[in-house]
Amino acid sequence: MNSKIKISRSIRGATTTEQNTKEEIEQVTIELLSNIIESNKIDKDDITSVIFTLTPDLNADFPAKYARIHLGWDDVPMICAQEIAVEDSLKMCIRVLITLNTIQEKHEIKHVYLGRAKALRPDLN
Repeated sequence: MNSKIKISRSIRGATTTEQNTKEEIEQVTIELLSNIIESNKIDKDDITSVIFTLTPDLNADFPAKYARIHLGWDDVPMICAQEIAVEDSLKMCIRVLITLNTIQEKHEIKHVYLGRAKALRPDLN
């Protein structure tokens, strides 16, 4: 029996698209979430909530929609919001913050940055 107690932790991630289309938002969202799930061995039942943000140039669809469709996260509270439009910031970017209960220590959490979003966290690549 595992004697470790689950505590609340958060995982960050981000990715980018090349176009503002439903298909591309779907593809990069599932790629990002799949990488986060695999890297952190996440069980859906441990997820508390998920926040997605999109830069203002991405408005073709909701990333949360694809988490529900492809990952079965129907009972996970999720919200999509618009990232603030900071001048000269990374464009066409989807960010995610997943809060979950886990036995992992903070230093064991693997944050995932894909595509041009790797530039946001060069310390992780």
